Amino acid sequence: MPNLKIYVDESIQTEHHRQMAGVLPDLRDMLCRELAVPMEACQLAIVAVLGLPDQPLINAEIMILPKSDRTPQKLRAVCDRIRQILSEVSGTHVAVRAATLDPETYIALK
Repeated sequence: MPNLKIYVDESIQTEHHRQMAGVLPDLRDMLCRELAVPMEACQLAIVAVLGLPDQPLINAEIMILPKSDRTPQKLRAVCDRIRQILSEVSGTHVAVRAATLDPETYIALK
């Protein structure tokens, strides 16, 4: 269950809207492949935000349930790939954060 939110500053959101939306299927395919999850388990969203000018213009946050094969190295590689894909399409620096959720307390109703 990867939940990926991509926060895009309004100052570039309009300019890159189509390109950002266009990479969502590729991002989902990569997450499914690298994290061994079915497509239905993924939730991706692009959110327009108004941030401070000294922050990255794109900030991606991924939340995932832990599994034994989702090592810190594996998650770091996935985050690096997310950053690479988003940087290529936007031409700007991208910050990426990852967090694993507590499976004992996590609830998802779909």
